[in-house]
Amino acid sequence: MLKVQPLAIPEVLLLEPQIFRDQRGFFFESFNQRAFMAATGLEVNFVQDNHSASQQGVLRGLHYQHQQPQGKLIRVIEGEIFDVAVDLRQSSPTYGQWVGVWLNAETHHQLWIPAGFAHGFWVKSATAQVLYKATDYYNPGDEHTLLWNDPTVAVDWPLSGEPLLSAKDQQGKPFGCVPHFA
Repeated sequence: MLKVQPLAIPEVLLLEPQIFRDQRGFFFESFNQRAFMAATGLEVNFVQDNHSASQQGVLRGLHYQHQQPQGKLIRVIEGEIFDVAVDLRQSSPTYGQWVGVWLNAETHHQLWIPAGFAHGFWVKSATAQVLYKATDYYNPGDEHTLLWNDPTVAVDWPLSGEPLLSAKDQQGKPFGCVPHFA
């Protein structure tokens, strides 16, 4: 049984899979198309799986594609992250707002972020490995980066010191300068 909890932005969903534990360890279905549809009411087609490994203090994001927007199903298989989604859909009542949740390898919770959102995360643990499924293919020519510390969006990152950023993320654009969705 897959449990679903809508977050403050109701289209962003926290998913809790059923985990079977015994003296040998655990087992769970990390994704089942029928169970996902039944629990969320969403029919999605994932076309790409991604895997990132990061050290403590790394902040990735806030990334999205505009012409080929991606829905993402995110989970952590090692460590702990603070995962953030920013609503860039101008027609949405939560336009410009963000939501964040802690994801870790212990709970196996997953986060569904639909297309139309920028996504990023900060690594709390010594290391973290993040897997995510995407509903469209990666297109580097269509990728955009919303500035991680944009004052308009004002994500309340739980940082301890300055984050470690890639050159691309250091060059992120302010909220008013990136493309938005209708």
